[in-house]
Amino acid sequence: MISEDQNRTREQKSGATPTRYAITIVIRLFSLGTVGLAMLFLLNNYLIYWQEWPGLSNFFAHNEWFSSEPLRSPLTDLAIVQGWIQLGGVIAFLTIVTGFVLLTPGRRLRADSRTLSRFAAYIIRACFWGVLLVGLVDMAISFLRVEGWLELLFGDNMSKNLGRPSWRGTFIHYPLIIVGFIIALFSRSLGFMWLTLLVVFAEFVIVVTRFIYSYEQVFQGDLVRFWYAALFLFASSYALITEGHVRVDVFYSQFTKRGKALTNGVGSLLLGLPLCWAILITGMSGRGSSLNSPLLSFEVYQQGYGMYVKYLMVGFLVVFAVSMIIQLCSYLMNSVADLCKEPGLESFPGQHSTW
Repeated sequence: MISEDQNRTREQKSGATPTRYAITIVIRLFSLGTVGLAMLFLLNNYLIYWQEWPGLSNFFAHNEWFSSEPLRSPLTDLAIVQGWIQLGGVIAFLTIVTGFVLLTPGRRLRADSRTLSRFAAYIIRACFWGVLLVGLVDMAISFLRVEGWLELLFGDNMSKNLGRPSWRGTFIHYPLIIVGFIIALFSRSLGFMWLTLLVVFAEFVIVVTRFIYSYEQVFQGDLVRFWYAALFLFASSYALITEGHVRVDVFYSQFTKRGKALTNGVGSLLLGLPLCWAILITGMSGRGSSLNSPLLSFEVYQQGYGMYVKYLMVGFLVVFAVSMIIQLCSYLMNSVADLCKEPGLESFPGQHSTW
């Protein structure tokens, strides 16, 4: 039993009444759990469709748990072990999140909100660096291939490999994306303006080469679309937290601070998060789904000697959904903190985090 003195000490630490304390615990569990589930969903999607792990649905069906229909072909011993690992991972995740929240009762919503905002910022920074590096390198490879210089520089075997989407994606694109995540650990500049400038510069080069030198290749337009799609989708979470999205209503600006917090919190729960989860679930629910299929097959454009980045542009939707889930949870916690009159920084966390 918790004594009255312990209750009083807990309330002093959290700066909240018992009702507000309970709301804080519930919102923290929901928000951190939602972000963790999104990460777990991506990990399991990779294990199931890239590494041929069974997945929880097949594992449950194999054991005929929860009234599941038995599988036509039982799982192998290795697949059963993998299924137990996946189930253990889910249980461990739920235990860690619940334990963290319950063991840190004095931690405020705004602190977790800022942490999630910084996490979203890191993901976006890393993806921007990856897009920059992949765009420049893939454009150079495509240019050399179009002009017939690839074989002269790298030989026949390497030239053929670079002409295969799966090889170029596995050994060129993915390592560059990993480098982007490493750079993002040390570089705190997000580079929205720089990427915008690069899009304009790439379009300017197309105009100059087309109308002055009568030279135009498919990869030039591919590069513009590649960078522009990244700019549009990756900047969404940043624009959300800094109030950069265009609001079409005429009432929000007249709301009180409490009214704005209520609107933002309810909107995050009922509109933002369901949309992002719908993108992930419908796009990655099977091997032939709209997002998994292009990523698994390294899908490219059909017009010939262009850039091999179409499958990565499909992946932008995954980055968009995940970063928005993280930022919406941050937004939700900050809105509830305003509703509960939690002391501390009274502005959206993205304005004070390093983007």
